[in-house]
Amino acid sequence: MPPGFGGMGGMPGHGHGHGGGGSRQPAQRKKADPIEQVLKLTLEEMYYGVQKTLKLTRTVLRGSQEQRVSETLTIDVKPGWKKGTKITFPEKGDEAPGTIAADIIFVVEEKKHPRFERDGNDLIKTVTVDLHEALLGSSVFVSTLNGKSINIEVPEIVDPKYVKILVGEGMPLSKSPASKGDLKIKFDIRFPKELSAEQREALKSCLSAAKY
Repeated sequence: MPPGFGGMGGMPGHGHGHGGGGSRQPAQRKKADPIEQVLKLTLEEMYYGVQKTLKLTRTVLRGSQEQRVSETLTIDVKPGWKKGTKITFPEKGDEAPGTIAADIIFVVEEKKHPRFERDGNDLIKTVTVDLHEALLGSSVFVSTLNGKSINIEVPEIVDPKYVKILVGEGMPLSKSPASKGDLKIKFDIRFPKELSAEQREALKSCLSAAKY
């Protein structure tokens, strides 16, 4: 029976066989293939760190008898962990005669965040500005992942590729949590749905003389 942990299974154990020449020798034991399980984390959990406890039910050998036992696995998520990070629990799969128990490996997966995207150690946030703000300058309020509110002045002309960078407002670095990546602000420029003839003429007059 596979371990009762999110459908995970494993095949470990231990056994002996008979060697040649009438002597009893241990049989060669093969280790079961590792069992991978997804560990889904929010950006906040990977920013601050968190302790996750997970219940595992698996088969163990007591002499020649198989027993189902429950265990608790603890994962200390460190600030700055990224998707793809692996945490291994050696030989925590099912035990079976003649087999070494499989390792259980958790692979970190990042949950989709409603406000931020992650790019390595950097965070990306998209804000919406109207066309006149993109051309004439604006200020935008941004809430960071750790809850700070920052007023950002954007006097530059904002084109669709423009990125404003807030240094040190990104994710912690896993090997140096006191250091952080950056927060990159991207802009979604909202265009007017219609313009009157007078507005079109005024824009044409202003923009035709602009420097490109």
